[in-house]
Amino acid sequence: MQTTVRGTILGLAAATMVAIWSIGAAAGPAQHRAASVTIVWAASPISNNGLRQHLITAFERAHPGIRVRLQSQPTNTDTNRQELITEINSGSATPDVYMGDVIWPAQFAQAGLAMDLSKVFPSTFWRRFAPGLVAGATYQGQVYGAPFFMDAGFLYYRKDLLARYHLPVPRTWTQLAVDAKTLLAHHAVRYGFVWEGAAYEGLTCNLMEYLTDAGGKVLSGTKSLFDSPASVRAVSFMRSLIVSGVSPAAVTTFQEPQAMNAFAQGQAAFLRNWDYAWSNSQSSPAVKGKVGVAPLPAFSASGYPGYSNIGGWNLYINPHTEHLAAVRTFIEWMTGVAGQTQLATYASEIPTNAQVQRLPEVRKLNPVLGVVSRVRLVARPAYTPAYAKVSSALYTNVNLALTGQLSPRAAVAKAAQAIAQAISGQGL
Repeated sequence: MQTTVRGTILGLAAATMVAIWSIGAAAGPAQHRAASVTIVWAASPISNNGLRQHLITAFERAHPGIRVRLQSQPTNTDTNRQELITEINSGSATPDVYMGDVIWPAQFAQAGLAMDLSKVFPSTFWRRFAPGLVAGATYQGQVYGAPFFMDAGFLYYRKDLLARYHLPVPRTWTQLAVDAKTLLAHHAVRYGFVWEGAAYEGLTCNLMEYLTDAGGKVLSGTKSLFDSPASVRAVSFMRSLIVSGVSPAAVTTFQEPQAMNAFAQGQAAFLRNWDYAWSNSQSSPAVKGKVGVAPLPAFSASGYPGYSNIGGWNLYINPHTEHLAAVRTFIEWMTGVAGQTQLATYASEIPTNAQVQRLPEVRKLNPVLGVVSRVRLVARPAYTPAYAKVSSALYTNVNLALTGQLSPRAAVAKAAQAIAQAISGQGL
């Protein structure tokens, strides 16, 4: 009850502050006109450790009335999350704005740890983002995170081997399996296709791509939809990759590093992994210069490209901030063309701004940035505060199906039952 009352008061305060600020800003992008104000940005290191300060310097140059103090957060996401929860729950007005995982909106919103940004930014603000990103930052119809930089699943392939054996870059999962079997038959590689099949969060990400392509969903509001033919189709196909020999049995123990290493060492023809995989592959003599990247396949050619799970980080506002107008200006710039271009060109992070994704100077930086605007994004079912339990139900039971300990049908039914129990109490 206390959290609800506090959230209502903070919401009214935020709305009042936005209304006052908007009087002078309705005609264009946010411009903070105060003589001088300092805001605190909490952010863990990004791929290039100098990127955070680079962005701050560029922002301060564009907005000399606002200073930004960086509060460096732990690299471990769970530790970072707990520190922010403790700090904001104490009532502290800092950090004013913080960088957080894309799966945090529901938990942080329910706990009163993140401001409802739907009341801070106009509806036109959200149009700048690539399709699918805002939905992933939404809880109960309200947006709590501004997409900052993104990640997604991509298909990496040995372009030298496909050329040698006159094989197409697969646009369907069936074609991928055929290509992989051809290369295995010629002993060109040890493994056909490697991916993340261990019982952990990464398997949930992989599953969401097959499931969505099959037409399935995990949740609708507080109702579990996972017990469906689409779910059985998705899990059955994942299991078939192993049974057929396209993927090794060991893939059921692979997380990102194991899948990446197998591909980087030249042992696999195809890899499903995140955006960093291309850069990693270029540091390996075994595959340097031999790797291509494409959107993930689909179950049908007409459905290409398939779906890519969303990873990445959002910008959230501390409900206790005393500098809402300045924070709004900060987020406007960080997610606008100027900030997002800096993000992409300085560190090759994937921008969330759709316009920046299409810029020639961004697309030419590496093959991943060249294809990202073509991927279709799908979020994990993180729009429930019980997401940790939902994800555990998915990856635990799907892994049992992958190892053959449960049939795909039984694994789906068991996961659906656990999901229903988790969301019935919306437990954390």
